[in-house]
Amino acid sequence: MNCLECNKELGYQDHRNSMETLGLELCTAHQKRMHKLIELNDTPIEAIQLYYGLKNAGVNAMLEWWDGKKSVDIAISRVKLNIEIDTKYHMMTHEQAINDLEEAMHSFKNGFTTIRIPHVLIKHYLKETVNNILGIMEGLKANIKVI
Repeated sequence: MNCLECNKELGYQDHRNSMETLGLELCTAHQKRMHKLIELNDTPIEAIQLYYGLKNAGVNAMLEWWDGKKSVDIAISRVKLNIEIDTKYHMMTHEQAINDLEEAMHSFKNGFTTIRIPHVLIKHYLKETVNNILGIMEGLKANIKVI
């Protein structure tokens, strides 16, 4: 078992700690980085799992990317796709709905598409979620105009 980020071989304790806290195989140094990211940005663990799922599929994604207005959970700049992990989707209020709509509007004005993915989808169907995002990326690539 190796670290997904640096490919360093993991000992039993590192592997166990990483799997228990993040659900991923990361060395101690990269576990600390992810925990700091969670602490500073309130990054959902599912966003980190999806990031590594996309990375494993060959996607060059960015975790906690600043778009000029707010931090985006995952950004794929090549196809101008922002991905937000929704951890409170079942408790949506009209205020949250209008905020989500305004965020989508700002993204569109900057040429980006924003999708929101419920965290439970990543938790239970990570591979299917990654495959669907790859399909979305293909559609976005087809629509990018070359100047």
